[in-house]
Amino acid sequence: MLETTVVVIGGGATGIGALRDLCMRGIPAILLEQGGIAHGTSSRFHGLLHSGARYVVNDNESARECIEENMIVRRIGRQCVEETEGFFALTPQDDPAYVEKFVTGCREAGIDAQEIEVAEALRLEPNLSPEVRRVFRVPDSCVDGFRLVLHNAMSARRHGGRMLTYHEATAIKLRNGRVCGVTAVDRHTGATVEIACQCVINAAGSWAGRIAGMAGLDVALSPDRGTLVVFNHRFTSRVINRLHPSGDGDIFVPHGSITILGTTSASTDRPDDTTPTTEEVLRLLDIGEPLFPQVRQYRILRAFAGTRPLYTPGGAAGRKASRNFHIVDHADEGLEGMVSIFGGKLTTYRLMAERVVDRVCTKLGHSAVCRTATEALVPDADEATLKRAARFFPMQGLNLMADRLGDDLPAVLELAEQQAGNPLICECEMVSLAEIEYVARQPATYSLTDIRLRTRLGMGTCQGAFCSLRTVGALAEHGVQLELTPTDNVRRFLQERWGGLRFALWGMQAREMELSRAIYATTLNLDGAAHEQDR
Repeated sequence: MLETTVVVIGGGATGIGALRDLCMRGIPAILLEQGGIAHGTSSRFHGLLHSGARYVVNDNESARECIEENMIVRRIGRQCVEETEGFFALTPQDDPAYVEKFVTGCREAGIDAQEIEVAEALRLEPNLSPEVRRVFRVPDSCVDGFRLVLHNAMSARRHGGRMLTYHEATAIKLRNGRVCGVTAVDRHTGATVEIACQCVINAAGSWAGRIAGMAGLDVALSPDRGTLVVFNHRFTSRVINRLHPSGDGDIFVPHGSITILGTTSASTDRPDDTTPTTEEVLRLLDIGEPLFPQVRQYRILRAFAGTRPLYTPGGAAGRKASRNFHIVDHADEGLEGMVSIFGGKLTTYRLMAERVVDRVCTKLGHSAVCRTATEALVPDADEATLKRAARFFPMQGLNLMADRLGDDLPAVLELAEQQAGNPLICECEMVSLAEIEYVARQPATYSLTDIRLRTRLGMGTCQGAFCSLRTVGALAEHGVQLELTPTDNVRRFLQERWGGLRFALWGMQAREMELSRAIYATTLNLDGAAHEQDR
């Protein structure tokens, strides 16, 4: 049996953020995650680091939290943020009367919203519709959710935190009305793990209702599914919002060489309901046209969906439900030692973690203060290390690679120096062999999908058509074994990619998918019997 003080359930941004905060305050903690880190909601959103302007009219408190946390995340997670700024644009379909409410709300929330001339907005964003009537500049930014969670995990590990990925919590153990432990199952081996603890933080996102149910609690949590569309073009340099009350399909967010349009809102009974539909994709295109008239001419890379963990004690649902976060101390319901956190946004993950850890510290009689707002997640690479790395990594991707690797940079660089060469395996995302091999050798890596979540392998233009085959070939050559055979690994990886491709399978995307099919189904007989050497 393992022993610790606090068990955190949920390996998304809030859960990992809570683990980091606990360990920085000197409280022993273990985190359980049923998949890999950033497995759920934290990897399935539009990547917007909110300025708060979206919420100023209907929820000014949330808006103030967003702008404050926006500035904090920029400081502590510099490597995860692209400071793009954002525009709120009034289209002919939007109500002009909303503008005054927006301006007043931004002022009250402390958000710097400056109106600029439409001509200047079109000069800065030439693909924006010339029909827009008013434009306001706000401090929106973009954030890489995968990297933000990973860097929080690195910081937590540096402070003594322990993470058990692919461990699903199956029971909350109680004694005399108090939490005394958690039971989990290793989803790969089937082994049962018992962890004795004093407190449990339920940060399981859309699964938080199920976790609470294990302790005999009934909470009003309603998963809400949102679909997003990824374009293979960066046709805007800034986050572009419709200047109207929050609705479907009214945000365009640039990331690297792509742009994401989102989102929809649909109630669901399943926290893992992450399958988009072609109808939703077409509807998003319709809604996006008033901002970017040529949106249908851009190639769609894929569609994906995630679920929002909306806390709905009053019965509200969908867009009417609050986007704020809620902390529930279940001692008020007769169960001591369990605290749940519901709702919220990735932008406020650090604040959410701080507040829930504050509550736990009060229970434990622990007086250490939170330091997560002032200490960087990972250190910047020094000039000497970057100079060494320049010999083994392409210059055009050097800073991108260094920012992505964080604490792992020295180890990956050492591996690259030991190899005869360090070729690029994923050219779209600038991922090299040394990085892939290092991640593949980690105990928590079981598949190409795990490597993808750590490195962005296969998330670019080809969607794994070329880099997946290169990866399994290189790993086999270097003697790195994953859980599955090379053929099965490629099959599962491409099937996961296919899950986001098939809902927008027309035009250039259909042509590329046919190329992938020809490569893998025909040349490699991927859908046929496994080759003898793969058995």
